[in-house]
Amino acid sequence: MNTPGASGTLIGHLIVLSMISFGGIPAMLPDLRDYVVAGHGWITDQDFANCFAVVQAIPGPNMILMMSFIGWKIGGLPIAIASAFATFVPPCAISFVVFRWWERFCEARWQGPVRRGLTPVTIGLVIAGGYVMARASDVGWSSVAVTAAAAALLLMTRVNPLWMLGAGAALGGLGLL
Repeated sequence: MNTPGASGTLIGHLIVLSMISFGGIPAMLPDLRDYVVAGHGWITDQDFANCFAVVQAIPGPNMILMMSFIGWKIGGLPIAIASAFATFVPPCAISFVVFRWWERFCEARWQGPVRRGLTPVTIGLVIAGGYVMARASDVGWSSVAVTAAAAALLLMTRVNPLWMLGAGAALGGLGLL
């Protein structure tokens, strides 16, 4: 996949996604998956899910690492670095400008409605990202059962999500998924 066109296209798409993503890149996972897996076939669903699983398990800025992994698979180290920069530089610049502007108009009446309106949008985008990741990783009946059980436990109890992550990792490590 080491074509200049693929690399440039990926970087451009990441810049656009990072600039429009409310809730961060996790909210844009459905679009990113459609773009790199379904749209261009640069990586498989399993590769995408594996990248996501790895970055969730290690400390640090996980979505920047995920974009780096995808960039690495498509164009090697230079594209991995460019993917990381495309993920965090545009939103950081926008955030800096908007924060200064937001503070300038802190007493404006429109701030409350804007905040209340962005909350459901962000929640919906994050839920859509979770749905896409669940569909990408559910490749057999056993993984579907584990996803359903984990979702039910998280919704009905106050179990720490790290226990679900650990259980899934153990099942996968034992080759049961």
